[in-house]
Amino acid sequence: MDKRTDLSGAIASLRDGMTIGVGGWGPRRKPMALIREILRSDLKDLHVVTYGGPEVGMLCAAGKVAKVTYGFVSLDQIPLEPWYRRAREAGTFEVRELDEGMLLLGLRAAAEGVPFAPTRVGLGSAILEINPEIKTVVSPYDAGDVLLAMPALPLDVALIHVSRSDARGNTRTEGNDPYFDDLFAGAAERVIVSTEELVDSLSESDGPDARKSLFHRGVVDMVVHAPLGAHPTLSHGFYGWDMAHLKEYGATAGDAEAWADFVTKYVADGEDSYVAALGGAEAIRNLPIPVF
Repeated sequence: MDKRTDLSGAIASLRDGMTIGVGGWGPRRKPMALIREILRSDLKDLHVVTYGGPEVGMLCAAGKVAKVTYGFVSLDQIPLEPWYRRAREAGTFEVRELDEGMLLLGLRAAAEGVPFAPTRVGLGSAILEINPEIKTVVSPYDAGDVLLAMPALPLDVALIHVSRSDARGNTRTEGNDPYFDDLFAGAAERVIVSTEELVDSLSESDGPDARKSLFHRGVVDMVVHAPLGAHPTLSHGFYGWDMAHLKEYGATAGDAEAWADFVTKYVADGEDSYVAALGGAEAIRNLPIPVF
């Protein structure tokens, strides 16, 4: 089955009010080409579920967000994502602030098709105060053992950036850390992947490369060839994050005119124009990958 489409075709399949999971982690391997296509669209009232990076701030700046469920929203060297911070302080969207482990468990519960995951994560913290809808349960094996019941986080769609894919949706992801892209894929009704490289065929064998396949091709609905599609976040094996660009973006926070100028310069005219405005593809590929 050929699952290939382009950015506009992928985003045209989305609808207002959807719950959208965004793979990656902070400024690492975010599907930013897909996010920029959402910025160009008329989509609105989205519920974004994420270990957040610039996608959250940009969608907030564009007025696309009704709710965000997150473990954090950070640009790493910029600890608190600037546009997210402005929108959060202004109260322009509903939030569900979770411990990172609780977000993981919510995605896993959705992937496993169960309503909640029992855990001790979050007990004794303010998590239950700011999320009064999250309940506790008593262990059926020990009446004195009270656990937090992290509700499942089912997604309408997951947007995930990978290193390479074939037309059938077999994928490979470079880097030592897969983050939780497999759980986003498992929790979603539909999965859209953007890929640095589109290849003729990827093996489904259990060879040494198989560990880079984070989820089965059967869950993938659409494949978008989007070289440089994680920029300004990093894409292992291809380029590092562009902290100068992230700072330029962050400087627009709270300034509607500056944001509009940023969109005109980098977003409005499509991905080719975006890459050209950044000095060309080679300049992006030469961005060093940070070492931690």
